[in-house]
Amino acid sequence: MQKFAGSVELRELRAPTASTLDDAQVQEALWIKLIGTVPAILWVAFASVVYFTLRGTIVQRLVPRVTAVRALGIEVEIAGELLAEAESRSSQSGENEGRPPPVRTSTRRAALGRLEHAADLLQGGRILWVDDHPQSVAPLAQLFRGAGMAVELTLSTDEAMPLLRRQPYDILISDIDRDGDSQAGIAMLRVLENDRVPVPVLIYTGNFVPERGVDRRIFAATTSPVELVHYVIDLMERARLTSL
Repeated sequence: MQKFAGSVELRELRAPTASTLDDAQVQEALWIKLIGTVPAILWVAFASVVYFTLRGTIVQRLVPRVTAVRALGIEVEIAGELLAEAESRSSQSGENEGRPPPVRTSTRRAALGRLEHAADLLQGGRILWVDDHPQSVAPLAQLFRGAGMAVELTLSTDEAMPLLRRQPYDILISDIDRDGDSQAGIAMLRVLENDRVPVPVLIYTGNFVPERGVDRRIFAATTSPVELVHYVIDLMERARLTSL
């Protein structure tokens, strides 16, 4: 009997109790859960390494664009107001023969949309603007500044040429008739050529008549603010591609 009882006692010692099973199951569940979180932790660690490694590049590329789009300074709504104001001043300044036709809302929106999408291209661009009535081009100058460009206004060829000789500009915008000289803008083209100043020229004036022809040294000429916006973007695209 004692032997039988001893063997029963031995079996009882070896058999796991309910409490032991519960502890083992809890530990197993904890390990499974811990192992399941490892991939997530590794992804977080990987993302952190990538972020801190590329943070400088991210900031350099994204922040200027956000600034430019917002700075359409403005935002697109204010940019639209500036463009509308520029159109109003342009129609008032030109003679009947050279006045631009009324601009459709869809046409204006297309120009503003392109301006917004070209934010990266325009950032840091430099414009020298020659016009003896700077107040008439002030809305457009503000529009381009809001898009991230530097715009300097001068009143005459004599003021513009020292600046052009001293530092590079991406675009030169000029009127034609200045201070009683109906060909002042064209005469400046000859000075640019003689001094070998390689800057693309846009003519923006209220009295331009396309049927009379365009000087070969002019990239484009227009009386329309919307067209001018497109031409500026065209030239900046070309400038950026050339610099690659």
